[in-house]
Amino acid sequence: MERRVVITGLGVVTSLGLSVEEFFSNLLAGKSGVSRITRFDPANLEVQFAGEIKNFPFRERFDIKLEKRTDRFTQYALWASLDAVKDAQLNLDSIDKDRVGVVIGSGMGGIETWEIEHIKYLNGGPKKVSPLLVPMMIPDMASGQVSIYFGFRGPNFCVTSACASGAHAIGEAYRLIKAGDADIIITGGSEAPITGYCISSFANMGALSKRNEEPEKASRPFDRDRNGFVLGEGCGVVVLEELSHALKRNAKIYCEICGYGTSADAYHITAPDENGEGAYMAMANALKEAKLSPTDIDYINAHGTSTKLNDKVEVMAIKRLFKEHAYKLLINSTKSMIGHLLGGAGAVEFVVTCLSVYYNKIHPTINLDNPDEGMDLDFVRFKMKEKEIFAALSNSFGFGGHNACLAVKKYLK
Repeated sequence: MERRVVITGLGVVTSLGLSVEEFFSNLLAGKSGVSRITRFDPANLEVQFAGEIKNFPFRERFDIKLEKRTDRFTQYALWASLDAVKDAQLNLDSIDKDRVGVVIGSGMGGIETWEIEHIKYLNGGPKKVSPLLVPMMIPDMASGQVSIYFGFRGPNFCVTSACASGAHAIGEAYRLIKAGDADIIITGGSEAPITGYCISSFANMGALSKRNEEPEKASRPFDRDRNGFVLGEGCGVVVLEELSHALKRNAKIYCEICGYGTSADAYHITAPDENGEGAYMAMANALKEAKLSPTDIDYINAHGTSTKLNDKVEVMAIKRLFKEHAYKLLINSTKSMIGHLLGGAGAVEFVVTCLSVYYNKIHPTINLDNPDEGMDLDFVRFKMKEKEIFAALSNSFGFGGHNACLAVKKYLK
């Protein structure tokens, strides 16, 4: 019998809230989490704003020693994982920890730690570099630290595929459970890229919006006046669980993950394939594995970056795959409110997709004042919508041509 996989726990850390409840409430209200950077003085930067998490209270839950030994991206993962495990009501004393895995993706890893230690090296020489640099910086350490914290001894690794990292991590975790390698996997993606060094790189390549005077209006997916994405930070974590295992402990089930599609553009290091072939293939592959037809899908959480080419290509792919049904879909971009979380984006957006299917509520795409040419689908402009959602897709596409699509549906016995 084929093993089915369901979502039984959720956790997030974002600029719109450090809990799922606060985050989803703010999304539905159409609030922006984008503002001028406060963590350091950004005056010398061309881009001075981001979807920044302000006053993150890590010590409220975790030891100061752990704080000093972890980069911010790992701290976000620990926080969100703790919430997800609590939400799933996992009894850590009774579950078989050999059958519980952790798969958390990250595109950049501990870039803040790298930047700090590099400055020490330049100013003070080799002896000034912390011996903790490597275990704080490497992208797999969020997954490793979560495993250590809970004592989960099942499959444990990190996926790094740029902006698709979080989605790929969830998809790979789903396949591990289907294959019988684990019964539960804590999975998602985490990123903390708001540093002067990182912002400068994205700004210099022309990827970021430079709307410093109105940061809350800078992320405007599908709008004709969009001029680049907004950098964000945070983490999304879900508890994936084999269905019979979840039923035995009478777990709350948000929805069922039923398909995972991947592809490569094989085209360019940063730009998507102009014909949208990779995005099309990822969505088509997800539908095929899920045994769903295009008309079964009610909602798509789009990659929706707010860049000229990416938005255009994604809409082209949706229209090609869904044909006339594309005009019946509800489509939104979570990035319009929290910016682009890079390796954390796909995971946070998957959390949103699960919540939307569970509650039948679709948050708005904000700042979509004037849809660009060809952007004539229902992007849920201005105000949230309520609609019965049977099945949904969550899209994530990354630099290097990495594409991932996750399919979920309402849990039906």
